Amino acid sequence: MSAPRVVRAAVAADHAAVLAMNNAAAPNVNLLEPHEWEWLVAHAAYFRVCEDAEGVAGFVLCLPWDVEYWSENHKWFLARYDAFLYLDRVVVAERARGAGIGALLYADLHAFAAGRWPRVTLEVNLEPPNPGSIRFHERLGYERVGAREYGENAVAMFVRPV
Repeated sequence: MSAPRVVRAAVAADHAAVLAMNNAAAPNVNLLEPHEWEWLVAHAAYFRVCEDAEGVAGFVLCLPWDVEYWSENHKWFLARYDAFLYLDRVVVAERARGAGIGALLYADLHAFAAGRWPRVTLEVNLEPPNPGSIRFHERLGYERVGAREYGENAVAMFVRPV
């Protein structure tokens, strides 16, 4: 029998481990300096972790649509939608992949967003490719609504009504 997994609000004691988890997941998410991480946490509308017997196994951090964020991906959605919850980053620790952590985090996120925002937006890497993430998001009802290329990179833009 597997250990219980709990999705809970992130607390200050989680921040260092979560930042390290984020940076270990590059290039699927971009690397963050501590000051950038602190800014994201301070402006997050939703920041939760999933904990298992070994500690933090994954996290999701979302920003509201109306925050002044440096992300070009956020700006892409802002130019096209009037209100949304922007899923800026989601990471599952390598040791916990395939254990349903992502599904637990997204179920909690969608329940949280219901009645607060009309949609959740996010992007997934096309270059470098991340086909597993694209399949995961499509299974959860996210629809690809465009793409954005920048330099040698590209992302697919996704939206899911809440």
